[in-house]
Amino acid sequence: MNSLVNRFSTTGAQNELRRAREETEEDDIGDSMWGSVAGFGNLTKSGPTFNLPSVADPTAFLRLHTDDHADPSCRIKIQHGTTTLAFRFKGGVIVAVDSRATAGSYIASGTVKKVIEINKFLLGTMAGGAADCQYWETYLGIQCRLHELRNRERISVAAASKYLSNLVYSYKGMGLSMGTMICGWDKTGPAVFYVDSDGTRLKGDLFSVGSGSTFAYGVLDQGYRWDLTDEEAQELGRRSIYAAGHRDAFSGNTINLYHVKENGWTFIGNYDVSEMHYDGPGNVPGGAPGGYGYEVRTGPSTVAV
Repeated sequence: MNSLVNRFSTTGAQNELRRAREETEEDDIGDSMWGSVAGFGNLTKSGPTFNLPSVADPTAFLRLHTDDHADPSCRIKIQHGTTTLAFRFKGGVIVAVDSRATAGSYIASGTVKKVIEINKFLLGTMAGGAADCQYWETYLGIQCRLHELRNRERISVAAASKYLSNLVYSYKGMGLSMGTMICGWDKTGPAVFYVDSDGTRLKGDLFSVGSGSTFAYGVLDQGYRWDLTDEEAQELGRRSIYAAGHRDAFSGNTINLYHVKENGWTFIGNYDVSEMHYDGPGNVPGGAPGGYGYEVRTGPSTVAV
């Protein structure tokens, strides 16, 4: 009976092995080459082993046991982290992000580019799953270009963010992980929209997304105002990401800073968080002399008490 089930089943590890054998038309291929049904086996008889969970369906196992907002008691909690921010002011939009990618407590990369350059007038930030953000925001860039060709004018920031919101909403509940800001300049002026993988879309003047956003908001709320100069706005973006990179273990390495104006976005610079702690951002307009560290800010006071 079991042999009949294995022969005609459409799912499961046995069926995958059977189909692989039929495609190669080789009867002498053993379980060791394809990976045993129990979950452990060699890819080749002489090659290294490839370990798999000893379950029939690893995908379903991970979905059942890894972290999910609907199941706080899950057994495997994967920690996520980043810090991204964007705010608009009279001189345009400032976009600042860190460059650290983490996989749990492991720092997977320190040079991630978390700003997606959709076109010359649109930027998107990346928080959540890197693959999801990169793929769908790149796809958004294709649709924005098609809109421009069809209508002979640039797409508005509102329309671009709405397109992305509708797109990811159609995949709601399927595992997408995105928290992005669509920023740019159109006929209405500077604009910032927050879009996440649940389809939420919010328009605002100031957003920060990621595990370090609470630290970034503390600096942003203290220093933000509409009539900031370009130099003051850029310095506010640097300081905010620095604060998150200094306090949040899942944020840091370097800061990438962009400024969106009427004639398009400009990459302002890349700044090392550790160097900024001791030396500041360097010789840049509006940059703080000295450093951003605690010792610099709480040095000997010249004011009599």
